Amino acid sequence: MLATSTRPPTPDEVRKLDLTDIAIAAGLADSLRDRLRHHVAIDPFTVADPFDGDYSYSVVLDREKPDRVVAMMANKKDSMPQMPWSTMLGEGLAKVAVSKEEAKALKHELMPKETNNFYPYRRNSRIAGFFMFAFQVCGQR
Repeated sequence: MLATSTRPPTPDEVRKLDLTDIAIAAGLADSLRDRLRHHVAIDPFTVADPFDGDYSYSVVLDREKPDRVVAMMANKKDSMPQMPWSTMLGEGLAKVAVSKEEAKALKHELMPKETNNFYPYRRNSRIAGFFMFAFQVCGQR
């Protein structure tokens, strides 16, 4: 479900999350990945961060505590028909659009490593976008 009233967290808000929050987000991300696999094929290897190109960016947040980023997405603007987000996200998660600058700042806070953080996903054998999941987060600074 696309959340219009939920706003993405700032890097400072993400920085204040504790280890429990990161563990909860990681568990939610693992469940999300399993649901996504019913609708798209997720490649097994990560690729370079998709911040060069024509993408629309969004984050998946925990509705219980919206500072918990569960996943980040970069979708090709010319990708296939819309995916069934309500089904994939369920009641507990919200998808929020972010700008490229917001996505880069959040990604850097969650995953300071500069390369190979995103899994490509495919629809009809074509790469439609990229996911980064909370279970990949390497910890706080």
